[in-house]
Amino acid sequence: MTRLTKDCADTSGSIAWKIVGGTSKLGYPQLTLSVNGTVQLVCQRCLTPYAYEIASSTVLMLGKDDEHADEIEEIINDESIDVIVGSRSMDAMALIEDEALLALPQVPKHEVCPSTGQLDALKTEKKSPFAALKDLKQE
Repeated sequence: MTRLTKDCADTSGSIAWKIVGGTSKLGYPQLTLSVNGTVQLVCQRCLTPYAYEIASSTVLMLGKDDEHADEIEEIINDESIDVIVGSRSMDAMALIEDEALLALPQVPKHEVCPSTGQLDALKTEKKSPFAALKDLKQE
């Protein structure tokens, strides 16, 4: 899962997955893909790592080829179900990684960032650049 690890702060997280095959009500083959786990992301506000819970499930209907997949998509007319071209040698790990990546936030960030005491201290110590001008004006 190299694409997923590129988006993570480190490799300490874990992902559990489950794929269940079946047939839809309309008779088309389908997969139900579930991905759950925790990964470490970098908060874009404070730049510290935090644990992010992934809990995602999707239904994938399978077409024989692109034309058949397009036909199925028109027939079911359901945005919550994705239709893909299936084969006997599908890359299940790529599907799992895709689902995990789609479950990640676009901009990872804490709900509330942890205390940034050092950063706050730097902000309070910084003297206004206009204070020196004020002192000159008073002289």
